[in-house]
Amino acid sequence: MKGIVLAGGLGTRMHPLTKVTNKHLLPLYREPMIYYPIRTLVNAGIDEILIVTGGNNAGDFLKLLGNGKEFGLKHLNYTYQEGEGGIAAALDLAAYFADGDKIAVVLGDNIIEKNIRKAVEAFKRQERGAKILLKEVSDPQRFGVPAFEGDRIVRIDEKPKQPASNYAVIGIYMYDATVFDVIKTLKPSNRGELEITDVNNHYIREGTITWDVLDGWWSDAGTFDSLMYAGNMVAKTGANKLE
Repeated sequence: MKGIVLAGGLGTRMHPLTKVTNKHLLPLYREPMIYYPIRTLVNAGIDEILIVTGGNNAGDFLKLLGNGKEFGLKHLNYTYQEGEGGIAAALDLAAYFADGDKIAVVLGDNIIEKNIRKAVEAFKRQERGAKILLKEVSDPQRFGVPAFEGDRIVRIDEKPKQPASNYAVIGIYMYDATVFDVIKTLKPSNRGELEITDVNNHYIREGTITWDVLDGWWSDAGTFDSLMYAGNMVAKTGANKLE
């Protein structure tokens, strides 16, 4: 199983900080933000990792991370996303890297306290399809929100004004190799992007998606407030240190 960290985009919501650097290189407590999603994958037993980045500061990832020696890796792979086409468009750049294997995808601004090893091992045993991770939140309207019938997810609504549940689909996804075929069928949303929610809804309709609730705290760090919250949580409780 291979790992992909999506760390592209222009980070315009966090100007002026991101006028001079990529959002995922901003400091989160004592380390650059990008360290945390890489460790999420390494702690799950994944050592083949691709970083998808973009913008004017892409070369800084190579200067910072090199071949991943600091994470116990022998090699890190990189690819470049031009512009902003959405999460699914960024993921599509990883098709050559995945090369038919199952993948675990982590958004570069997603910070977790513990690890996802149990979920990854379960997905390795899953015959096909996808797996998503959920977390109960106080502001689900900021995220993709699952709607349930019993314990079955029947759809995911993207940033709904009236959320069907208090759960957010966090930015950690697992897919089999068909995900790249699914992405090719997508049409841009009203935001002009290829939405990962549309990918997940495909697997829901197909009946091949599974889900788990993440253990420990989680935060995205894609706004000023959530960046501060995540940094404070790391300072207070620690986060996914290398195991």
